[in-house]
Amino acid sequence: MDARETGLPMRVPDPVPDALPDAVTIWEVGARDGLQNEQEVVPLRVKLEFLDRLAASGLAVLEATSFVRPEWVPQLADATELLDRLHRVPGVRYPVLVPNMRGLDRALEAGVSDVAVFAAATESFTRRNLNRGLDEQFVMFDPVVRRAAADGLSVRGYVSMCFGDPWEGPVPIEQVVSVGKRLLEMGCTQLSLGDTIGVATPGHVTALLRAFTAAGIDLDRLAVHFHDTYGQALANTAAALRSGVRTVDSSAGGLGGCPYAKSATGNLATEDLVWMLDGMGIEHGVDLRALVDTSRWMAEQLGRPSPSGVVRALGS
Repeated sequence: MDARETGLPMRVPDPVPDALPDAVTIWEVGARDGLQNEQEVVPLRVKLEFLDRLAASGLAVLEATSFVRPEWVPQLADATELLDRLHRVPGVRYPVLVPNMRGLDRALEAGVSDVAVFAAATESFTRRNLNRGLDEQFVMFDPVVRRAAADGLSVRGYVSMCFGDPWEGPVPIEQVVSVGKRLLEMGCTQLSLGDTIGVATPGHVTALLRAFTAAGIDLDRLAVHFHDTYGQALANTAAALRSGVRTVDSSAGGLGGCPYAKSATGNLATEDLVWMLDGMGIEHGVDLRALVDTSRWMAEQLGRPSPSGVVRALGS
């Protein structure tokens, strides 16, 4: 009987088990980062069922939506109604992205406990995405983060373009660390380091994480967010885990993509991540079969197959 028939990965003793964490938190971004990239707006009822199914699979962190202006991201224009109608499962966190103070106001009105801001490590990207310079972005985020923290919310800071920028090329490690430190100093509780265009490699990942450690930042405050453009997302994740990272972003079924990289294949698929974690003996709390079924269902709603290798292998 092969692995596909059993539905379980083959467990091989890890050569350096002491270097791996016992458990990992999966930060599921499919409902926000994944669906915001869809060409057509996904119906609210589908989003709500998607979140319900994800929670039922055992995922404990579900990034639900974003309070951005509807004309910027029409796919998430229903954020307020979604949170109003969402069945919030006890023990599950439902973070939302807030771009500014107005977004934070809406999040507070909706009763959320976790928010995130979306910064970048390069001048070019902040100019195009925020219409602000690299330093100017902090002027916008500072009052948002400080108020959210004062109100008792957990605040995540996304840092995009941590490994490469389509306009600037490779991004200096010290520049990424500087941006991350400023977000932590203003009150972010966690940083998510994003390989936005999917160009990172394991050696680069290790070097960046070592630089954060050398700057006095505990790896428990860091998460990683990889795209699979060059097929490196799982290898990069393994490198991050061996470095001491315990939170990994991923998207059910590999939903999402990057408009700044040609042929970008989207976020690391949660199913692929879970398969690898199972093979490494790392706890995560997710029912893989239920998650695969959820991604197959969502693929049907979107009218195309999932790019996840594990979904394809176990979903037939």
